[in-house]
Amino acid sequence: MPFLNLSCTNFRNLQNTTIDLLAKEVYFVGENGQGKTNLLESLYYSAYGSSFRTHTEQEIVKEGETAFSVRTMFKDDNDSVTSIHSEFQKGRKKILKNHKKIADRKELVNTIPCVLFCHDDLDFAVGEPERRRFFIDQSLSMYDVLYIDEMRAYKKILKNRNLVIKNKDYQMLDMYDQQLAQRGIFIQDKRKKMIFKFNTIFTRLYQQVSGIENVSILYEPSWKEVDNMTPSYEQVMEILLSKRNVDFVMETTMSGPHRDRIRFMKDGKPFIPTASTGQRRLISLLLRAAQAVHYSEVTGRKPVLLMDDVLLELDPDKRQKFTSVLPPYNQLFCTFLPGEPYERYKTPNTKVYFVEAGSVHG
Repeated sequence: MPFLNLSCTNFRNLQNTTIDLLAKEVYFVGENGQGKTNLLESLYYSAYGSSFRTHTEQEIVKEGETAFSVRTMFKDDNDSVTSIHSEFQKGRKKILKNHKKIADRKELVNTIPCVLFCHDDLDFAVGEPERRRFFIDQSLSMYDVLYIDEMRAYKKILKNRNLVIKNKDYQMLDMYDQQLAQRGIFIQDKRKKMIFKFNTIFTRLYQQVSGIENVSILYEPSWKEVDNMTPSYEQVMEILLSKRNVDFVMETTMSGPHRDRIRFMKDGKPFIPTASTGQRRLISLLLRAAQAVHYSEVTGRKPVLLMDDVLLELDPDKRQKFTSVLPPYNQLFCTFLPGEPYERYKTPNTKVYFVEAGSVHG
């Protein structure tokens, strides 16, 4: 079981204490606003060095304090124990892995693979296209450090290209086009292959839980494919050149992976416009389940599942079917309201904590 314990200091409203997490399943039960989500956030922060709720670390610091820290210990598949210590003070973040400072958060990739289920995941179904691209990129970044590097490079080149277009400083445009094409082709090819594999998982899960067949994910790259082939470097350069006048008018880059579209389809037609609220919610939940399955298939490792009040949003029948298709996991953390029937999901290996005003007790 990966997480052995959790120690938080001045992390949101959580009490400064150490919590024993040595269990296959850990349930946090409490009313809204008591700190259940904060506990999941602290675990996620240990796994990835960032929050799923904010990009501003200062927002995490407990009111009246100036710094926070999170310490966790976990055991990997080889029974080797690793410690992660993350802290934020004086506007700076520092992460120690086994007491050694890491230079980049990507060094945490594959250390504690966590898959988060939360209410905001609904954006993947009904939100802006950027949110669906984020989900695909996140799924790849969970195990592919090279993809992280290429995405970072692409975004930096894109920012520079947009700047020279905005400033009408066009002499550098050819160079940026060459770099953008090179990085962008790599990203497009990775996304295409990932979604192809992902679909075999997602379509099956959606049918198992909802009974609805042929719901799938369609990838529509901005740089159009010819005969189902990723465009060549020369073809992308032609596309960038042909769209320059539009870029100049809009003062930004109008084509590339940052403009890709990802849609949900049923029988070859867009599904979201006609889908019910429950069907859309189920898409977001099963995307996360598929993310966990895909990660395991690629790496051979089981992830940690963090589930924040998501079962509450399903009717009893769908809830039972959803829990039955959850992939094998190393550890499961769930939050529940006191009135929920969490007892029926317990096993002899489940640890239950009650959370009140940031205090956690068994």
